[in-house]
Amino acid sequence: MNTITSTNFNFPNQKSVYHGKVREVYNINDDLLVMVATDRLSAFDVVMPKGIPYKGQILNQIATKFMKLTQDIVPNWLIATPDPNVAIGHLCAPFKVEMVIRGYVSGHAAREYALGKRILCGVTMPEGLKENDKFPTPIITPSTKADNGEHDEDISREDILAKEIVSEEDYLVLEKYTRALFQRGTEIAAGRGLILVDTKYEFGKTKDGKIVLIDEIHTPDSSRYFYADGYQERQNKGEEQKQLSKEFVRRWLIENGFQGKEGQLIPEMTDEYISTVSERYIELYENIMGEKFVKADISEINNRIEKNVLEYLSK
Repeated sequence: MNTITSTNFNFPNQKSVYHGKVREVYNINDDLLVMVATDRLSAFDVVMPKGIPYKGQILNQIATKFMKLTQDIVPNWLIATPDPNVAIGHLCAPFKVEMVIRGYVSGHAAREYALGKRILCGVTMPEGLKENDKFPTPIITPSTKADNGEHDEDISREDILAKEIVSEEDYLVLEKYTRALFQRGTEIAAGRGLILVDTKYEFGKTKDGKIVLIDEIHTPDSSRYFYADGYQERQNKGEEQKQLSKEFVRRWLIENGFQGKEGQLIPEMTDEYISTVSERYIELYENIMGEKFVKADISEINNRIEKNVLEYLSK
């Protein structure tokens, strides 16, 4: 199936392009950013060799919808979505930290907890919890924003301030926005029969110094969801939770001997497996958004994106 795994556009007044793990960001005249969500799949900070059909469209449409649903509580960078895979917004200087917030002992937190660690990013985790239990209150566990090919690293609030990665004044705003967004996301998820387990947010500063939400929000790549129905019953029985996130890919990779460590080989992703991943992303979309996913025409996906962006920029 046709996927978009790389782009090489040359838009009018283009100054530069940044190729992230999943998104490619075009700087237009040091004023606008054109962000293209590709179909690349990243896990353990490694980009998989094959793309997942419709994944970019799914991520872009979830992120832009949630930007609109939260703009009353936190300002964001978004201006327009001229294509299913594209968001256009204000150029921002990104903060070099990702704000991770966790409501439950899951994923990375659960793996650390199982090793006996009770402090994560300078935050104490209570004793007596088991995997997927709810924290008494959500905890913020930031990570450094890694450059291409490097791993994001856990970091404490104290280290962020001591190393002057973010000023204290700005960091207080990031924390406040993170908690407000997580609260809103939790409420929206509950209305769709879901639990927002954990997520990460990225922020930047506009030219006039305003802190805004950038990148993505509440997508299955940046967030973990459980089905609310049967959650407590499964916890009581010590069963795995039914979840909506990229964790199913991470689990498959771990089972096949890959965790992004040196010397490990990425297992072969057959067309059949890729098709199942695509179907899971569509399932994620429909549950998170509460609406049917409409597949865009991907027969000439690069041409479609280029045409729609050029049309928007010409206005």
